[in-house]
Amino acid sequence: MAKAWYAVHTISGHENKVRELLRRRAEVDRSWNFDIFDILIPTEQELTTRAGKRVVRDKKVFPGYILVQMNLTDDTYKLVKNTSGVTGFVASGTRPIPLEDGEVRRIMTNLENSKEAPKVAFTKADVIRVVEGPFADYTGKIEEINPEREKLKVLISIFGRDTPVELDFTQVEKM
Repeated sequence: MAKAWYAVHTISGHENKVRELLRRRAEVDRSWNFDIFDILIPTEQELTTRAGKRVVRDKKVFPGYILVQMNLTDDTYKLVKNTSGVTGFVASGTRPIPLEDGEVRRIMTNLENSKEAPKVAFTKADVIRVVEGPFADYTGKIEEINPEREKLKVLISIFGRDTPVELDFTQVEKM
């Protein structure tokens, strides 16, 4: 069978551990670079605030899944399926189905684009809490996001009226 990408379901949060364990098992089994070629955990950079500081962190695009490029044989199927932390393949019936080439290209392109500019953790209509500044401890709803200036326009209820306030990303946190 030809080399293709397969989506493998793992225990959520154990993707890195499964990748390392699968790679080690494939090297011991001598199938690394012969039947199993690559293991990918799609992540994108996200801009968040922690304790009032801006932090860029890697966020998994598909939590609970890894992508494995391999020739699907009975041996490689058993090797992947019997790896600790793997719960199964994305399959139709009992046989795993490969990802389409267009899907894989789109995922790879999105991963390259996300490395250039971190994604903003806020979206319009998110409810946030102000953590610093004159409006500390107020809650509000995001009306506009300006990622270039790292500013948010938030509607905060003051004396029963929604008041638009411009805040920095570092002054708020998601609720």
